[in-house]
Amino acid sequence: MNSKEIGEIIKRRRHALKVNQLTLSELAGIGINTLVAIERGTGNPTLDKLLSVLDTLGLQMDVKLKD
Repeated sequence: MNSKEIGEIIKRRRHALKVNQLTLSELAGIGINTLVAIERGTGNPTLDKLLSVLDTLGLQMDVKLKD
């Protein structure tokens, strides 16, 4: 999975919850520009910021060995 795919998942979940970008960024404690970049797959957020967005949306990231 790459950053563009992660951004799309975040964007789809945000839309499903009917939350706008400004509200999500405030709830997750990150800047709006950071969130926009994450959703576009162009950002380079810290792991803490990415995890905060995922947690706020009720998502989680799993780390496992490659197939």
